[in-house]
Amino acid sequence: MTTPFSNTTIFIKSGLYCFLILSVFSCKKSGNILSVKDTTVITSPEQTVFPTTSYDPSALDTTKSFNPGPVVNNLSREDLLEISGVAASRVNPGMLYIHNDSGNANQVYITDASGADKGTLILTHVGNRDWEDIATGPGPVAGKSYVYVADIGDNDSKYGSVFVYRFAEPVLAGKILPVTLNIDTVSIIELKYPDGPHDAETLMVDPLTHDIYIASKQSNLSSIYVARYPQNISSATVMTPAVQLYFNKATGGDISPDGSGILLRSNELIWYWRLPSGTSISAGLLTKPQVAPYANNEPRGEGIGFAADGSGYYTDTEVRGYPGKLATVSFYKRK
Repeated sequence: MTTPFSNTTIFIKSGLYCFLILSVFSCKKSGNILSVKDTTVITSPEQTVFPTTSYDPSALDTTKSFNPGPVVNNLSREDLLEISGVAASRVNPGMLYIHNDSGNANQVYITDASGADKGTLILTHVGNRDWEDIATGPGPVAGKSYVYVADIGDNDSKYGSVFVYRFAEPVLAGKILPVTLNIDTVSIIELKYPDGPHDAETLMVDPLTHDIYIASKQSNLSSIYVARYPQNISSATVMTPAVQLYFNKATGGDISPDGSGILLRSNELIWYWRLPSGTSISAGLLTKPQVAPYANNEPRGEGIGFAADGSGYYTDTEVRGYPGKLATVSFYKRK
């Protein structure tokens, strides 16, 4: 005998079945560019345990390793208004990679410390959901350097997966600059947090282990997760907790090319870790950092990256919404 209650049950089950079918086909391609639309059903995550620090973050020493005043230059391209990252090339001396964040083109731009336009790299088969950071470092082929683009922004903490796009650095020697290059071969590394979605703007790649670190952007807190090498490019990887810091709204970070230093920044300040030889990144992040120079010259500073030769670090800024402000590249020289 069918009752009104049983009819309702059948209707609900049918609705759930339709939802699952729609979810399977929700990640589609628009032309040749992957359009990422995450419809993962978020369930209550299990409690994730992080190693935590014991120092007082309001009582840090200031490092004397870098000049307090940066060399600042305007970007020659005034159309780049939402710059969110900076990384130094390992194969093209003096070159820097930068990019815009959400809603912008799937392009990485090449500049240098002077802000000159050196070219554009078009990632032909992936989109820009919300690119928030960029790094350079080793990858699957020994002796090659790779660019890592972090599609990890998630202001509403709603995406079940985030993505890191990895491709081999192009060699620019002998090319007429500025150059435009299509990057057709990109490895897509899909990552998941063990405790549910987070907003994040910080990507770091360990030059010694090839591990990928992502730091969440939260008020007075940053949870740092790691995806150990080799990262899977055929299915999603659940990251593991590395450390939890009392750091307010992290917007960028980097690991030095020799693995001896770490930088983490917000709009207001920069932390710097100098690691003793043999110290892992995860262990180093548990130690007490120092405050590094920041001239507070960026209206919405987001990017930070070590120079390829270790001679200092670069920062850059978003300027959309700040009339009269120009996008800049700042360099803090090591003493």
